[in-house]
Order: sequence, then structure tokens, then C-alpha cells
Amino acid sequence: MERTLVTDELSSIATTIEQLHEAGVDADQDTARAVFASFRASLSDGRIRAATPDKAEPTGWKVNTWVKQGILVGFRCGEISSFPGADPTVPFLDKDTLPLKVLGPSSRVRLVPGGSSIRDGSYVGPGVICMPPMFINIGAYVDEGTLVDSHALIGSCAQIGKRVHVSAGAQVGGVLEPIGALPVIVEDDVLVGGSTGIYEGAVVKAHAVIAAGTVLTGSTPVYDLPRERVLTPESGSPVVIPEGAVVVPGSRAVTAEAGRRWGLSLATPVIVKYRDDKTDARTELEAWLR
Repeated sequence: MERTLVTDELSSIATTIEQLHEAGVDADQDTARAVFASFRASLSDGRIRAATPDKAEPTGWKVNTWVKQGILVGFRCGEISSFPGADPTVPFLDKDTLPLKVLGPSSRVRLVPGGSSIRDGSYVGPGVICMPPMFINIGAYVDEGTLVDSHALIGSCAQIGKRVHVSAGAQVGGVLEPIGALPVIVEDDVLVGGSTGIYEGAVVKAHAVIAAGTVLTGSTPVYDLPRERVLTPESGSPVVIPEGAVVVPGSRAVTAEAGRRWGLSLATPVIVKYRDDKTDARTELEAWLR
């Protein structure tokens, strides 16, 4: 089913959001709150997204700057309010424009008891499994069949594809500012290993495997051993991990004189192979969890 809004409606919402963002603290608060509530509902339904696939872009994705502006408008026009906690004498405190997402059985999302939070304004698709404790922030898009494991974070505006495994302790960073920056993108059927960090708008293409403990950023070089090349940011675009790449933590020697003298090295991601049948067999455990 097509989830994006029709062009005319999308253009109207974008124009209004841009005007409210430009007005800043001078924006009419009642108008801003009403517009943001409608905008947040469309984010939550997956009808608008912070980034969308676009084959014309070097990364294959286009950032929708006005969506980030809309989220910032929501922060700006909200008032601190109390939210119920497990202990009624110790409530949570947050902007009243940023409530938790309401899910029912019809959503087909498994939100396992134990301290997880999903902010409204995030899209969580059918078949997603959320193991406690985990957190999904506003603007994030988590597509169907994905597993978000314990202590995992899906940051604001991050885009997670279908059937992704975000393992325990993994951190998928959020990007609200700078406004024009691409959020982190993790495409379909990616395995994100435990205690992994993906930040600064890094793009992970479909079927890649990011091994436990690997840290990817949009600006850190990635050494591709099978293809004998170094992947670096190009023309303002972040680093893109190729489809099917298997990435592990590695290190590279410090070439400065003092670094050589002291025997120093720096952490760096390394592609050691590309996904094959053996790799796929090791990731088939996903089917048994659903």
C-alpha cells in the first residue's frame, strides 16, 4: 500500500511547516500546535518521511528538510507536562506535543513489557518486534518485520528497512540538525550487530551485515578488502556501505611521525567479505523469532 501523501497535500503541509519554522518564537503557538498535531499524525502513519528513496541521489536517498523543520516546530511549541510513570509520585516530564505512540493489537506490533518507549510521530510497521528496554524516537521509520532488540536506540528521523535486526545495545543515531543532513539509513534485510553504533547519516545498503562492536559514521573511511578500495564521503554525501557487505571492527596505523614512533592505530570499519549463502544461513534465526 502506498503510504505517501499526494503531491498537492504534501506541498501544502511542507509550505506551512517551513513558514512556522522560519517564524521561530514569533509563530502563533495555537496555529503551530494544531499544524504539528496533524503533521505528527502523518509521520506516525508513515505517510510522510524524513528521507525517501531517490535513485537520482548519490546515496539513493533524498532528505526531506521540511520534515526535520516540522519536528523542531513541535519541540518549540510544546509545554513541559507530566506523563504517568510506574510510580505515581514520580511522573515523567516532557513536552506535551511529544506523547508516546498508542498501539493496539491491530498494529501487529509486538511491544514486549519491560520499559520500552516509542514516541508518537514515528512509524512502526506491522510485524515489528520491540524487546525491552528499547527506544524509538520521533521521525524514525521502522519498516515491517524488523526486530529492535534490548537496549537498542532508533534515533530521530532514522530510516530502518524491512526485516532488519537491530541487535542488543545497538545505537542508530538521530539527526535533526543540521537541517539538511541525511539521517541514518539502514535498508532492507540488514543485520546490525550488538553494541554497534551507526551515526552521522551513514547509509547501509540492503543485505549488509554490520558485525558486533562496529562503529560507522558518515565521515569515517571504510576499508574494502575484497574490492581493494577505501570508501570515503563524496561531494557532501556520507559514506555508503555497499549492498551485501560484511563489516567488522578494524584498525589502521597512525602515519604521523609520533604515531609511528608510539605504535598507535585508529579504529576503522573494514569490509572483509560480501554476503554469501553461509552468511545468510547464520541469519536465518530471525524467522524463528516471529
